[in-house]
This record gives sequence, C-alpha cells and structure tokens, in this order.
Amino acid sequence: MRKAIVLICGILAVAAVISGCSSNSYSSDLKAEKKLIADYIAREGIHVIYELPENDAAWEEKDYYQVNGYDYLYFHLTRRGTPYHINDSGDTIRTDSIIATETVVMRYKKYTLGLNADTADYWTTLNSPYPLEFTYLTDYTTAPRAWHVAVGLMKYSDSECKIICPSKLGFTEDGNTVTPYGYDLKMKIKR
Repeated sequence: MRKAIVLICGILAVAAVISGCSSNSYSSDLKAEKKLIADYIAREGIHVIYELPENDAAWEEKDYYQVNGYDYLYFHLTRRGTPYHINDSGDTIRTDSIIATETVVMRYKKYTLGLNADTADYWTTLNSPYPLEFTYLTDYTTAPRAWHVAVGLMKYSDSECKIICPSKLGFTEDGNTVTPYGYDLKMKIKR
C-alpha cells in the first residue's frame, strides 16, 4: 500500500513539473493572438471603424467595422445582397433583414493571418454551391458564433463579407489552439 502511495505521489510530481514547463499559458496564447490580429490589420492597411456605414452606403475597400460587444472581431461588407426574395408563387417579397431561425447556406474561405497566409479551408462549387447550412441564431455547432454575428450584419441573401475572427468566436478547434482566422463569406438565405 505504501509503495502505491509513493508511486502515485511520484507520478503527480512528474505531471506537475511537466505542466509547469509548458512554454505557453493560455493567457500568453491570447496575447499572441491579439498581437497577430493587430499585426495583420497594420500589414493589410485596414482602417478600423467603430460605427457601421448607413444601409446603402458604400464601404471603403479597407474599412473594417470593429463589432460592438465582440473584442477583436472585425467585419467588412464586400457586397450588399438583395433586400427581397421571390416566393414560390413568383411574388416579390421585401425582407428588411434575416430573421432568427431562418436557414442560411454559406460558402466560405478560411485563412490564417500570418505573414504567409495559408488557406485552411476553401469550399468551391466543385464540392457544392453552398456546402455549409445552419439555422441562424440557434445552431452554434455547425457555424461559429462569429458567422452568426456576420450574417446579422450582412442581412440579405447573396451578401458577401470578410471577417477577422478571434479563436473564441471561431470553430471549436480554433479555440482549442487559440488560432485567429480570416474568413471570406458568401451567404444565401433559404426561404
């Protein structure tokens, strides 16, 4: 019995030493992530704005909105979609904005923010015209929280945007590795 206790204590001591030798803590990883995002913004000449342009106002090419309430989430609208849809009867229906629980289909490009950006995922029409489908504001397992925020800002079907996304608002695996990504998103609303 005494040998078992000594063995367990030895194992715990070794585990404590190994975990103490870890080169990065979560807080240092978060600091590195913030620096990477700031470096990317500076390198790309991005102009951070703190108020959304009016609905029909054109976005300047390098204007990225720092999303209110979400640290280090930046949004740039590249194409305003259509504020209407045609129903099955052929009637044109005006829609002011996407509604919670509507189905969104998304095509996206995911890339790293480092000096030599790598494309992590790129869905093309060779695979499917819009390969990722999720329910707006309810399905956070298929699409990350940042996408739901972006969809709310895009508002209309056929909108396109770019976002800079910190790990905690990205896919689960991005949060596990504290890796920020950029995304190019193209959205359609299934009605």
